[in-house]
Amino acid sequence: MIGKAVDVKRALVSVHDKTGIVPFCQRLQKLGIQIFSTGGTSKLLKENGVFVTDVSDYTGFPEMMGGRVKTLHPKVHGGILYRRDQPDDRDDVSKNGISGFDLVVVNLYPFQQTVARKGVSLAEVVENIDIGGPAMLRSAAKNYEYVGVLADPADYDDVAMELQATCGRLSYERREKLMLKAFERTAAYDAAISDYFQNLQGHAFPQSLTRQLSKVSDLRYGENPHQKASLYSWKPGIAQSRILAGKEMSYNNWLDAYSAFQIAREFDPSLPVAVIVKHNNPCGGALDAQQHVALQKALKTDAASAFGGVYAFNTPVTVESARVLADWFVEVIIANGYEPGAVEILSEKKNRRLLDASAVWNEPAGMDIRKIGGSVLVQESDSLLYHDLKTVTQRKPTDAEKQDLDFAWKFCKHAKSNAIVFAKDHHVVGIGAGQSSRIDSVRIAVQKARAAGLSLEGAVMASDAFFPFPDGVTEAAKAGIKAVMHPGGSLKDADVTAEADKLGLAMLFTGMRHFRH
Repeated sequence: MIGKAVDVKRALVSVHDKTGIVPFCQRLQKLGIQIFSTGGTSKLLKENGVFVTDVSDYTGFPEMMGGRVKTLHPKVHGGILYRRDQPDDRDDVSKNGISGFDLVVVNLYPFQQTVARKGVSLAEVVENIDIGGPAMLRSAAKNYEYVGVLADPADYDDVAMELQATCGRLSYERREKLMLKAFERTAAYDAAISDYFQNLQGHAFPQSLTRQLSKVSDLRYGENPHQKASLYSWKPGIAQSRILAGKEMSYNNWLDAYSAFQIAREFDPSLPVAVIVKHNNPCGGALDAQQHVALQKALKTDAASAFGGVYAFNTPVTVESARVLADWFVEVIIANGYEPGAVEILSEKKNRRLLDASAVWNEPAGMDIRKIGGSVLVQESDSLLYHDLKTVTQRKPTDAEKQDLDFAWKFCKHAKSNAIVFAKDHHVVGIGAGQSSRIDSVRIAVQKARAAGLSLEGAVMASDAFFPFPDGVTEAAKAGIKAVMHPGGSLKDADVTAEADKLGLAMLFTGMRHFRH
């Protein structure tokens, strides 16, 4: 029997989402397939001229407890689980008046949609936990050698066409695919219920972590062209951005776009920021009252790295900004919207990917999950900036220096450790990141600034973690840095602060580090 088509003579239909169910069952009826149904589904089908046998008539038991109990019956599940080639099963079916179901069409109460509604009550959530539906799907999926299971209205048309083309037969290959989808649906459903109650009870790190990932799209390739890759999602976020133009996103495109997106979201949309990311590290950025001016400044941070980079904007991309980038090589632009006319200018470069993330701009990041072999590391997202901001030097920073330090700190938070960011007048003027030595990051930031022709005189420096020795501060001061921000917490804090006082620098401790590995 395995691998062979089955004759579909009886179908059990019980759906919450009634999309497409009437025309589908009308097609089944034309093929002579007997339909058994429940409650509202049965009523709808009868109203549209489909002959239906009510499940309650078939089982001899009425629907009860407000519809909670209607398909939880041996004659229902016996009919689904009946193995046609097993003598004992055939005897049981015959003795108990059980009809074998060859097709089960079921979709579930909308639990995920219910919990997503604002102000929904716990009682309503509980009432939308489906019991009979998952049981029927699992039964039919388990017995896929003999039974087809339809959990998704999107499959109705393909199944109906196959049945029509084969005079009511359903192939093994089709049943196998439908079986997998049914188990995916029940797994996602159970995961959503578990996740809801974990959150309700405040379990940030529960004993069992359930996340059902749904495929968003296949990707062109992974980190390298020889690696296959796909994009999955379990909650709304950057993956739900609208792709307005350009070729398909790659694995690295998504990583860089997310990094740029996260930096841009650090800044209030009341003042435009332009962010440039390359290889998952910021390589340019600026704030200005006019977005295109911020963009022009950001391009000056490191023009070589900005070529072929990923750009993010916390405000809708303007026509002026689009014109600045019109002839520039840009891999991806992700923004909090686009002004009329900007997309048309930017999409003249056919391969340039344009993402509109305005619908998900304020979605919380959720937990950070990273794979290490067969295990995962789970942590809260790094959503904070400071813990206890305080001046530790004799000289206090000026208001302008404070603003630049805050600006630099937001970029530094998203650069790979060890991270150093120089800023001046709300403009990133040097970045050193991803080094095993902090002094090397300082030296690289100085070199980058000088290579770009940017003055460091009067600039500020942010460091994602403490300075273990005074040398980093000394090196930065030689280049013209006048104020420093870092978490503090080193055994050498006193020496580092003393060096800053000696050099006439202002220094602030944040009390919070931002390592990014």
